[in-house]
Amino acid sequence: MTTSFDFSGKRALVTGASSGIGRAVAVRLAQSGAQVTAIGRNAAALEALHTEANCTPLALDVADAPALESALATLPAFDLVVNCAGIALLESALDLQAENFDAVMAVNARAAALVASRCGKAMIAAGVRGSIVNVSSQAALVALDAHLCYCASKAAMDAITRSLCLEFGPHGIRVNSVNPTVTLTPMAEQAWADPVKSAAAIRGIPLGRFAQVEEVVAPILFLLSDGASMVSGVALPVDGGYTIV
Repeated sequence: MTTSFDFSGKRALVTGASSGIGRAVAVRLAQSGAQVTAIGRNAAALEALHTEANCTPLALDVADAPALESALATLPAFDLVVNCAGIALLESALDLQAENFDAVMAVNARAAALVASRCGKAMIAAGVRGSIVNVSSQAALVALDAHLCYCASKAAMDAITRSLCLEFGPHGIRVNSVNPTVTLTPMAEQAWADPVKSAAAIRGIPLGRFAQVEEVVAPILFLLSDGASMVSGVALPVDGGYTIV
């Protein structure tokens, strides 16, 4: 089944667009008619994305709050926003480092909050009834070994989603999260190439496999679309049933 959406005439902003899910979302939005601004740290990857899908590149580290604020102030009001920028620094709880905690929170939570806040403000000023999707994780809903910082940051992202839903809803702006399991981007395929390691993780997924990138992109596009016009404030697991227990 091929899921299609029409975002013709819509302006979209995607963070974390250099690779993985963010890149795939940017491509699909552009293919669906949206004018896409793609934010990422890898300038060369963004240029390649521009060549492939005509996305407007904006090379930027979203952890740099002043630079992020400055860049957002120059951009137009968007109809659609996808916060996909994210990092993971794994360590046991006993070895927790303050700088690692701060670094993960800066990208996964603070940057998402700032992007949504500033874009939401511009939407409201322009009278745009838009949609924001935060790409969270199953790690927001269940504990994962050696993922203390990551779990905390994604749980914060879901809390940010609920707060934004409450405040932006009266202005016709919907805000949702998607919470995927391991998604087989090229980086993830390499990280989970060990069959013993992957088998142990897959045993906890009732559907018996990891997610393909398109299986995460499609729910994101649905939440952005008018098909989800009465959906706001949800944290949608895209995990094959992993978080049922």
